[in-house]
Amino acid sequence: MSTGALRITGKLPRLTGGRMVLAFSGWMDGGDVSTGTVRLLVRQLQAAEIARIEPGDFYIFNFPGAMEVAALFRPESNHDGGLIQSLDMPENVFFANEKENLILFVGREPNLQWPSFGDCVFELAQATGVTQITFVGSFAGGVPHTREPRLYGTVSDESLLPTLQRFGVRPSSYHGPASFSTYLMSRAPRQGVQMFSFAAEIPGYVEGTNPPSIAAITKRLAVMLGLQVSLAELRDASDEWETRITAAVAKDPELEAQIKKLEERYDDDLIGKSTADEDDDDGDDEEDDDEDEEA
Repeated sequence: MSTGALRITGKLPRLTGGRMVLAFSGWMDGGDVSTGTVRLLVRQLQAAEIARIEPGDFYIFNFPGAMEVAALFRPESNHDGGLIQSLDMPENVFFANEKENLILFVGREPNLQWPSFGDCVFELAQATGVTQITFVGSFAGGVPHTREPRLYGTVSDESLLPTLQRFGVRPSSYHGPASFSTYLMSRAPRQGVQMFSFAAEIPGYVEGTNPPSIAAITKRLAVMLGLQVSLAELRDASDEWETRITAAVAKDPELEAQIKKLEERYDDDLIGKSTADEDDDDGDDEEDDDEDEEA
């Protein structure tokens, strides 16, 4: 079955109040947090492929300009002994675990025709009974690698804001270039879908896969969706990652000094937030007491 760029490749589940989790490589996938989180869920939940979005209309492959820039847009190919071995085109794949009432998507953020790509996402959501979509990702910030990543969230409707507080996610405040997930969120209310976006703040001075941030997002997402997910492999990878980064930082006194300042700011921020939370809790208790007296 095929509907435009959306190609159905497996049996579509019929979910009741289904959930969908999205990952996009590119704009908000620093440290592989977006794609790494959802690929982990696909593996552990043994989710099966059900659909794809064909790449042809959504990406720039022949970007004009210097070769160094143009090479960033071209698909990867492999030739060996005069024979072509592979050509890696962008893949956008939906997976499903009907038992968990869940659809998972891993793809590449489109360069072109955002409305049509978005139509594919919402069409698949409607066809499978999805009423809640969550995007997970990351952004580079001032959190040091020696501390837990801070998590920030955005929602498509004001009524969903208490959910962020319930799961310890800070409301985001941001002005700047938008991601494709933000575009989807702007359309979600008209599609009859609730949408969340969770982003981990990762160290801006570290490149490559960031296991601690993948673990933080995965843990929070698993609690929110009621999923049984093992973080054992991420704990081991996180320990190795921090040891390696700390050893590299020790060889750069200037960077080491900068990180100590980041640690101080992080700790001060954490203390301030804890104090504010305690004040809020005290206020809530007073309101509850008043309500009890009136009752």
